[in-house]
Amino acid sequence: MTQTSSSVIALDVGDRRIGVAIARLTSRLPEPWGVIARDDISNEAIKALAAEQLAVALVVGLPRGMEGQETAQTRQVRQFVNELKKTLRLPIYMQDEALTSIKAEEELRNKGIRYTKEAVDELAATYILTDFLGEHRELSDGDK
Repeated sequence: MTQTSSSVIALDVGDRRIGVAIARLTSRLPEPWGVIARDDISNEAIKALAAEQLAVALVVGLPRGMEGQETAQTRQVRQFVNELKKTLRLPIYMQDEALTSIKAEEELRNKGIRYTKEAVDELAATYILTDFLGEHRELSDGDK
């Protein structure tokens, strides 16, 4: 399906998987997209997805410790972003992801359905994207 409006993509980067959410800039409503395996070709998969979705920006969740401090995971995500910047010619933003995975698990649990780690990852990415879009109202579909 060919996309006609630009989008913003959010990533919840984990050790094994990357949760993905997408929002069209016409509606600004983040939706879970799925997950990408974190492996040697994940950067190429992200690049292809960004092209397919007419992405104007990429948002990556930035994990921190409970008191806002840098952790080993924070450093891993920063390194991941630095590698992405070598192949992806889009603005890449870092967005605080405090408690997004916990919030996602609670939401899924409250729905009373069985869920997977993948569902948690992609829902966490929607929270990251919701927060980002709330803080960046200047992004519009005309920013292609």
